[in-house]
Amino acid sequence: MRLEGRTAVITGGTRGLGRAIAEAFLAEGASVVAAARNPYDIKELADDHEGRLLYQYTDVTDERSVEELMTAACEAYGGVDILVNNAGVSRDGKIARLSVADWNTTLATNLTGVFLCTRAVIGPMTTPGKPAGPGGRIINVSSCVAGRAAVGAGAYSASKAAVEMFTRTSAVELAPKNIRVNCLSPGYIDEGMGKELAANERAWESYRGRLLSDRLGRPEEVGAAAVFLAGGESSYVNGTVVEVNGGLLWAA
Repeated sequence: MRLEGRTAVITGGTRGLGRAIAEAFLAEGASVVAAARNPYDIKELADDHEGRLLYQYTDVTDERSVEELMTAACEAYGGVDILVNNAGVSRDGKIARLSVADWNTTLATNLTGVFLCTRAVIGPMTTPGKPAGPGGRIINVSSCVAGRAAVGAGAYSASKAAVEMFTRTSAVELAPKNIRVNCLSPGYIDEGMGKELAANERAWESYRGRLLSDRLGRPEEVGAAAVFLAGGESSYVNGTVVEVNGGLLWAA
């Protein structure tokens, strides 16, 4: 129960990797606020963890919605100890035909959303009188394509590369407040876009050769890495990018 007594806010927390992280945090004793625009089937998870999981409608691109998220978390659980900036979208398209609307949507969700949530959580993490504890933790979710060119992913890759630099800057600025900021960079995971890739046999054979692990990652493996970054075991880890990609970046 490495996160017992801690409260985590997870954006995009009702499905995909966000839900996997929520499940991992709950298993370690945390209370979780799953923030998203759609609850999907999160009620089933809430029923299994009575009193420790709250769904909050949130649009991370909207400043007021983000403020309401933090208020709801504080009212329900007394504060916020962990923030996982996981909400993201992908609008694939080669630069020559990528629309301005798709570019703006991608940057607004993947980058501006991280900024708004990070700024809004500083107060709840540093409330006067709050028990000292291990300090706040912010985990930004990036992607393996943040540092690797991929055709048709100009907007998505640019947004995730920016998230990684924002992580480093945030770590420097928030360290005096006892808040550690790190980034989690998943590779091809058996969920969402990764699952769709594996379903395309021709495309999967092309990508599979780049993975030292010779398989897709499992969502729970990403959840385990998030638990590490959220807990006391990562007390000397700050401003870094933790890659969970099966050796993707090192394959021939």
